[in-house]
Amino acid sequence: MLTIKELTQKVGNGITPRMVRHYHQIGLLPQPTRSPSNYRLYTDADVQRLQRIVALKQQGFQLTHIKQMLDTQPQSSDLLEQLQQQYQTVLQQLIKWRQTATALEGLLGRDYPCQSIQAEAFAQLQLLEVETQTAQSLSEELWQKLDAAVCDHPENFQEALQRLLPDLSQRPEIEVDIVSHLVLACGDVSLAAFTRLSPDAIKAAREALSAGCQVISDVPSVVTTLDQTRLTHLGCHCHSLMDDPHIESVTEAEQQFWQDNHWQQRLRDKLEGNIWVVGYAPSVLLEICKGIETGAGRPALVIGFPIGFSHAPAAKRRLMGLSVPYVTSESHFGGGLLAAVALNRLAASLLEKPHCHCYLQKQTERESF
Repeated sequence: MLTIKELTQKVGNGITPRMVRHYHQIGLLPQPTRSPSNYRLYTDADVQRLQRIVALKQQGFQLTHIKQMLDTQPQSSDLLEQLQQQYQTVLQQLIKWRQTATALEGLLGRDYPCQSIQAEAFAQLQLLEVETQTAQSLSEELWQKLDAAVCDHPENFQEALQRLLPDLSQRPEIEVDIVSHLVLACGDVSLAAFTRLSPDAIKAAREALSAGCQVISDVPSVVTTLDQTRLTHLGCHCHSLMDDPHIESVTEAEQQFWQDNHWQQRLRDKLEGNIWVVGYAPSVLLEICKGIETGAGRPALVIGFPIGFSHAPAAKRRLMGLSVPYVTSESHFGGGLLAAVALNRLAASLLEKPHCHCYLQKQTERESF
């Protein structure tokens, strides 16, 4: 039997006695037995339930929903409806935060030639009769002033990225280059926080590309986005797993892969030693992971950016759990362009900086932890 203090110490994760007492009040934790001195006493079952509560809370679920998940059947239609309502609420919050981030990007992402206009715009805004202006007119006035100089010069993307990207100083130079180009490809700075490279990804990519490996994508449209000039110079041949030119969407790619066993067998035959670039079908990435797990072959590198909201994140998590070099992203970020950009920058860095070993130093630092 554990006291409330011992319970919180065993569970950890910031749980306090006050939180435990609150969970009792709302019925999330059952009332404990009491000692002769009226102290709360807890069992291993209480520890396990509290650990489940903590895990679900960390995933973003509300306490009311956690209680239902622990007390009712998983397929409860009422619970699913409530979770859908919570998702819509969170989505609206994300939209508002995205609008705020867009406004901040519009201010902070200005390059040097625009900064004088930026200062002038702020100065003029301070003189406006705010009480006579609507929020919409203020917004229009602001952006009209700020946008006045954008036609005078080309945009300096690197200067903007230096202000907007999170701190990437702990990442190798080549990795920072890849992340920066991925952000530019999708226009979403937050992707930088979700991009994942295995510690050996850059080294493995450079060795495989130098050896003239095959580069295999899931669909033809990804192949057309690859830098054929650089890859040909390196002696690498590119082709698609599903070489049907009529595949135009992720839905078609997903359906064709599962309907025709020929594609799955072809994947297993070509798994060993090649670079895989998956930008559409999550099932292709899942099959690659399955092939690695069953010993069918080991790719030189897997670049996994499939599209989707359930299968794709699951495939990426499975990939990151394998001892194989990878480049991927957490969450739903994906697409053929992102997958191609990742490989293109790896090829470009090899040709532009063939003797760069920054990634080896960072890899050693990671392993030392």
